[in-house]
Amino acid sequence: MARIAFLFPGQGAQHIGMGQQIAEAYPAAAALYARASEILGYDLAEVCKNGPADRLNSTAVSQPAIYVTSLACLEKVKAEMPDLPGRCEMTAGLSLGEYTALVFAGAMTFEDGLRVVKQRGEAMQAAADATPSGMASILMLPQEQVQQICEQATKEAGTVQIANLLCPGNIVVAGSHAGVNRAVELAEAASAKVVRLTVAGAFHTEIMKPADQKLAAALSGVTINPPRMPVISNVDVASHADPEEIRNILVRQVLNPVRWEDSMKAMLEAGIDEFYEIGPGRVLTSLMKRISRKIPCTVMNDTPVV
Repeated sequence: MARIAFLFPGQGAQHIGMGQQIAEAYPAAAALYARASEILGYDLAEVCKNGPADRLNSTAVSQPAIYVTSLACLEKVKAEMPDLPGRCEMTAGLSLGEYTALVFAGAMTFEDGLRVVKQRGEAMQAAADATPSGMASILMLPQEQVQQICEQATKEAGTVQIANLLCPGNIVVAGSHAGVNRAVELAEAASAKVVRLTVAGAFHTEIMKPADQKLAAALSGVTINPPRMPVISNVDVASHADPEEIRNILVRQVLNPVRWEDSMKAMLEAGIDEFYEIGPGRVLTSLMKRISRKIPCTVMNDTPVV
């Protein structure tokens, strides 16, 4: 029998209409949106359904929206494949998705997780507003060369750092607009393909201060329990059972690179041989194909229910 892991997406997976079909088909999913709206103070289901796009795409809104929609997709899984969650042995989430993974693993309640995610999104949006910055994906260059590009761009133009190590040949850099612009020029000169990301700021870099301290304050007010299964951290590619370690690693995540490729390889080395991506979009499945084509990854997202 396959050894299964669940994966949960991060910011960028949002889209107008997400979760609508699931909420209509599954009362448990609809209940999540209703509870979320009480906590957030606005109709989250309405924003997910109709936008407007600029509101849904804002960091302060997209993070709670993806978190709730991912857990709504999990309700779809529970309804359609009731034995599957119990067979799951490990879990992980990309950046924001790590909170969804922790809730699935029983480390936090849905309500506490949402309150923290809300404050995380607001703090990261505030940090982005305070320091105009951006991100770009550099494709088909090794990590060592991308690191050299970041160092040169920082010296010549402005701060830029590696922010996400997603899969072989896909590394995201982030920093000041001037720094990212120079890194893009250097990467293109090295024959790399570059994709600029439509994001509010330089996530997972030092530019996100003081969002980390605001998040620490938010996390101090919630109960965290030892997860019932390993949750692989973006920061150190390890699982943590101690609640204080989990708090600390979540705070560090705001300023540190997301080591997604290493996280997936660690799960493969632990014996996982089948993955399920649960939440809007299918980015994590696409990344897995670049990490290991042989490993099946099934998308359980918010597409219309037939």
